[in-house]
Amino acid sequence: MQEGKLIVFSAPSGSGKTTIVRHLLDQKELKLDFSISAASREPRPEEKDGVDYYFLDLKEFKRRIKDEEFLEWEEVYRDNFYGTLKSEVERIWASGKNVIFDIDVVGGLDIKKIYPERTLAVFVKPPSIEELKIRLKKRKTESDERINMRVAKASIELATAPQFDHIILNNKLDEALKEAHTLVADFVSPSKDTE
Repeated sequence: MQEGKLIVFSAPSGSGKTTIVRHLLDQKELKLDFSISAASREPRPEEKDGVDYYFLDLKEFKRRIKDEEFLEWEEVYRDNFYGTLKSEVERIWASGKNVIFDIDVVGGLDIKKIYPERTLAVFVKPPSIEELKIRLKKRKTESDERINMRVAKASIELATAPQFDHIILNNKLDEALKEAHTLVADFVSPSKDTE
């Protein structure tokens, strides 16, 4: 199987990484396919199984951990697991594409450790914690308690930014999109191949 490259986008929730990843997926010349993560939580109203996440119940998620079916996984909140199935990366590589991840910082850094030469790890940084809280409230998808948990976690996640290959400050979305496109296009170009 031809192994492609891995492009990791990590950030605190509300930083805009999903918007950036969706934009990059629309750029057909980059030959990207989205790595659908597995999650042990319930889907949100707009989410679809096998599209947004592979929704697994807690028992099934733990069984797959035990069977070493994950490239990486993490218990993000109590009994709330997220992870990348090895089969997902293999599926995308088999189609001749590069894998793009919208993943939390721990998972992103884990993938970089496993495939250091094949991975571009990008951290998307919000302008400030205050702006992050405003963005999360605008979503209207979570309680104030959940938002406060995400904001508290964001402070810890921001400290990991220097461990990534690049940091994109998402202050102006159009500039962040251009910067992300340039980074990814350069990384996936054949002249940058590490083989």
